[in-house]
Amino acid sequence: MTEEEKVFSGGVAVITGAGAGIGMGLARRCGEIGMTVVVTDIDKGRADKVAAEIVAAGGKAEAIQLDVSKPEALDALAQDVFDRHGAVRLLINNAGIETIGNVWEIPAARWEATLNINIHGVVHGVRAFVPHMLRVGQEAWIANLASIGSFGQMPTQTAYIMSKHAIQSFSECLYLEMQVAKAPINVCSIIPGMLKTSIFDAEAGVGEPESAASHRATMAHMMANYGMDLDEGSRVFVEGLAARKFWISSQPEMTEQAVAGRIAFFQNQSNPELGEQQRALLGI
Repeated sequence: MTEEEKVFSGGVAVITGAGAGIGMGLARRCGEIGMTVVVTDIDKGRADKVAAEIVAAGGKAEAIQLDVSKPEALDALAQDVFDRHGAVRLLINNAGIETIGNVWEIPAARWEATLNINIHGVVHGVRAFVPHMLRVGQEAWIANLASIGSFGQMPTQTAYIMSKHAIQSFSECLYLEMQVAKAPINVCSIIPGMLKTSIFDAEAGVGEPESAASHRATMAHMMANYGMDLDEGSRVFVEGLAARKFWISSQPEMTEQAVAGRIAFFQNQSNPELGEQQRALLGI
């Protein structure tokens, strides 16, 4: 029996945005180690498909349609899952979208969607589930999806980068709040470097300015050719959760490099500037 199975087998995992991408990979891995997986996604068809795959592989799963941009939907989900299952051992606030374009060119609706999904979805996921976790009193885990972008700068990806900076700081403060409250809840920051997912696919850019298409295509090509295998990344993430780590990186060397760059930026108090890789991505 693996350490992940010892820690999580028999427990319930609730994962947002689990119909595709990293959420899907995490859902499959949680199913493999013996968890009952609540697969949530705004697209019920995608959630159904992932849940069916987990069941077909011998696991336990159920699919629920969920729009994380609506706080009341997260409240209802938490109440429903605790009413039916009694406890949640692992909550993964994964749902998120990538938005590309200059700040002034992104339509208001796309800005609002990005902030409501990427930031408020995590905040209200925690707000909705924690009171139930505290009431049950068992050891539990909350994992929030940050990003290698939580420690950097990237023009035309400002909306996404900003949201991930926010999630990293939110998770750090939440970790300390759990310590102060002496709560049996582990808080973890999941930091993907570059994994093979569909986040940069063309259809995911609906509502972005037309100028975003070329950058989205470049990023999709880069991810497909150089990204880490999704299942391998998900295995690394769940392994880190079982070890009760706060920092859980798919590619630690990428995180170390990004953090080192951020530290130097703060220490030098220099002006933001483009690196060679950023210039290449932007075609400069």
